[in-house]
Amino acid sequence: RRLKTLSGLTPYEYIAKIWTSEPERFIVNPIHQMPGLNT
Repeated sequence: RRLKTLSGLTPYEYIAKIWTSEPERFIVNPIHQMPGLNT
């Protein structure tokens, strides 16, 4: 279920979008911190 607060994006898509627009907000690439399919 998608969250309404993220304007229809999944949390992953939302973080990816913020990171591409404002990379200085993240010390490390948040994509690498996401749990993968095999966790």
